[in-house]
Parts: sequence; structure tokens; C-alpha cells
Amino acid sequence: MTPQYSFQLVQTRDTYLAYLRLRRATFCDEQGLFKTTDEDDWDASAFPIAAVLRGAPGGEEVVGTVRIYEAEPGLWYGGRLAVERAHRKQGVVGRGLVHKAVTSAHGWGCQRFLALVQAANVAFFESIHWRSLEERSFRDRPHHLMEADLASYPPSDEPRPPPGQRFR
Repeated sequence: MTPQYSFQLVQTRDTYLAYLRLRRATFCDEQGLFKTTDEDDWDASAFPIAAVLRGAPGGEEVVGTVRIYEAEPGLWYGGRLAVERAHRKQGVVGRGLVHKAVTSAHGWGCQRFLALVQAANVAFFESIHWRSLEERSFRDRPHHLMEADLASYPPSDEPRPPPGQRFR
């Protein structure tokens, strides 16, 4: 049986807390990129997106995360893409999160969508219509600044949430 995933803007405090737990487990505990939290100033204006596994024991489970934010008018960034280890191999969750992120931003006026991608994930992003602009180091690890081909990501018609909608 194929798992049922939904990719959605985070709308409740419980989902937001699960989103933060998965980010922390991935970027702090597993990868050691950060000590106690990966949260930063961009989180205050970012739109969190979660991959939710339906039919998980207890109802629904957050198995993937990404955030998007507008750094300046028309210039959007995606970041903190994390997928729970048990859901990584098939690529469905990562692709779904990236698609939701870029199409949402595109529908909200994005003219350019960038992300700082760990070097090990560059081939994955290239396979889903991204290109590397340059190599960079982030927290002493190799990364690439990458750009999405917006022509491959039609704009979503989902309304942009009002400013200040936070789940803290």
C-alpha cells in the first residue's frame, strides 16, 4: 500500500510544533549543523510547509518540512527542507514539498526562487528543474545556491496567508 501524503501550509500550533521538531531532529541531532535549534530570523516571516502522512498511527504525522519567505519583492527563498529518514528513499516527500513551496511562492508573485542546497542534494534538485548558480560554504559544509525554473512550477491559486499568522 502506497502512503498517502498531503503537502500543506502549516495552519495549527500542533502541526507547527511537529514541523519544528522534525527540523531540529534533522539539522541539529542528525546532521549537527546547529547545536540546539535551527531557527533564525527568517522564521518570523516564513511560511512553513509540512508533508503530512495520512493514516499514520494516531491520525496524521508530519514527515517533511520546508519553509519559504520573500527576501525582497519578487525574490523568494526556500529552506530547511527536511524529510523523516523512513520517507526519504522514494523521493515523493521531497518532490512534493519543493513543488508546494515553489508553486505557492509563484502564485504569490515570485519572480525568482532560490535555495541554498547541501552539495549531496544537488543532483536531486537538478532532476526537478533547478540549476546551480554557484558553490558556497554554509556552516563549514559545501552547498550550492540553486534556482528553480519557474516555468516548470505553475503558480498556485492558494491565497497567501495574512501577515503575522504565526503558531508560537
